[in-house]
Amino acid sequence: MSTILVIDDEEGILQLMHQALTKYGYNVETADDGQEGIRKFDDGCFDIVITDIRMPVIDGNGVVAHIRKSEKQFVPVIAISGTPWLLKADNFDVVLPKPFALKQLFESIRSLTPPPPRAAMSA
Repeated sequence: MSTILVIDDEEGILQLMHQALTKYGYNVETADDGQEGIRKFDDGCFDIVITDIRMPVIDGNGVVAHIRKSEKQFVPVIAISGTPWLLKADNFDVVLPKPFALKQLFESIRSLTPPPPRAAMSA
């Protein structure tokens, strides 16, 4: 199953996302700011990144700019934001304005990640 990095400075959002994504079988790593998110991204191997836009120190635009300049530049990035007008949307694969339905999030993740191998599907 896919490994997802979720970056958000709101603890409640991180907990909700971790709980929901884990329930559906994803491996989830969280970071509570952009700086920690970039460190975890550089040190880890993620199939997708979900980041908030407005965060202290390094915002979501800074996170996606770092990813797009890295060796792992093709990792899909979903932006979640209560202020979608503040983002540079062309760097993101999907933009979800807050509040969003978890169904929208799962559909976005499925559209950006490859399906599981046939052996996993038949198990």
